[in-house]
Amino acid sequence: MKNYDKLLNDLAPRKFGKTGVIWTISLVVIIIAGLIAYIDQIIKGQVVTNMSDYALWGVYISNFVFFVATSFVSTVTVAVLRLTKNTWRTPIVRIAEIISVAAIIMAGLTIMIDMGRPDRLMNLFIHGRMQSPIIWDVIIIPTFMAISILLLLYPLLPDFALLKKYFKNTKPKLSKWYGKLAMNYSGTDAQKRIHLNSIQIISILIIPAGFMLQTVDAWLFSTLFRVGWDSTNMGAYFISGAAVAGIGALVAVVYVIRRAYHLEEYITDFHFDKLGKFLALACLLYLYFNINEYLIPEFTSKKEEVTHMNLLVSGEYAPLFWFVIVGGLIIPIIALFFKKGRKPLPMFLIGLLVVVGSWWKRYLIVTPTLLHPFLPIQGVPESWHHYFPSVHEWLITFATLAMCLLIITLLVRYVPVVPIQRTADEQEALESNKNTKS
Repeated sequence: MKNYDKLLNDLAPRKFGKTGVIWTISLVVIIIAGLIAYIDQIIKGQVVTNMSDYALWGVYISNFVFFVATSFVSTVTVAVLRLTKNTWRTPIVRIAEIISVAAIIMAGLTIMIDMGRPDRLMNLFIHGRMQSPIIWDVIIIPTFMAISILLLLYPLLPDFALLKKYFKNTKPKLSKWYGKLAMNYSGTDAQKRIHLNSIQIISILIIPAGFMLQTVDAWLFSTLFRVGWDSTNMGAYFISGAAVAGIGALVAVVYVIRRAYHLEEYITDFHFDKLGKFLALACLLYLYFNINEYLIPEFTSKKEEVTHMNLLVSGEYAPLFWFVIVGGLIIPIIALFFKKGRKPLPMFLIGLLVVVGSWWKRYLIVTPTLLHPFLPIQGVPESWHHYFPSVHEWLITFATLAMCLLIITLLVRYVPVVPIQRTADEQEALESNKNTKS
């Protein structure tokens, strides 16, 4: 235990301070407000929303797509880094895994919220048809969720075993729980070998599952032959967009945890520099796909596509469109090209900007297309020609975002965000190499 004393003191979970308590209570209040709005929505029906026969998905599906995107890149990034055995990734991977688990859980719940009759949820499983892309989503989301939870849980086993001993005298009840979660892990050679192989297998499984999740999500749109969605590019378009949303969220959360837990010794400027380069690459890639998606319709000059583009570029949705492109992609790319832009605080601000831009991007993917059906809108109320979420929709949406943050907050409270055992092993290997050279 002597070798672990400093690491355990620095990295073991600890109680929230005053700021942490206020933060948690604030999230709970937002969730309660959203829950009240959702109960009212169930009682009165979808009439309390601004959705109609045309904007029948609205902000809920935009939010769902955002959660799916965030969960995808965090997990797949972690899997790739684990398989390539990059040592710099150690302080980052667990935070990414936590974000991924929280986001995919909320993606599943958001689909249920969008259903006008949540009591019919089981019909998706009982009467689902394999010809429908919806049933593909129903299959892949629980699958991806299960693998994501395993990818978070398995690397934690050695740390849970250490925390069991660490809290044995000071917090026996907490120690008991960590002991159960450790699943009798004691660090024998056989256990280490099985543990490492298990993580490798899960890391391999999560990559195709992640790509399938994001691609199926894109197919929900592209198989409908609607202007704005009718593109063979949608799968790659969604994956590149997911990279931007996920890395942006990771940067923001890493910064907050680093400040809150004083982990500057473990999460350094070097890590933010690396994440900044990843984010710049993701933004460049996504900007390329955006150019493809928006430039080709201008050249083909089909009437419906031109109408759709004009609505985005200079019409009702122009302010949001240009905020997403300029604020959510171009400005971050320019800032990240400079080393000062990849310092912790600028990275945090850029991460927030990217996440907000990514969320509104999903809104722009869903809403304008729905308001341009195959046949002209006629003989319906004027309000059906436009869509903006109602108070109920905003309260419920904010509640889902708050719930995602609450899951992250609670996991950070009880899970060591920087791997203790792996950090100790790497420090020992580094010392060994230094001694060998000397």
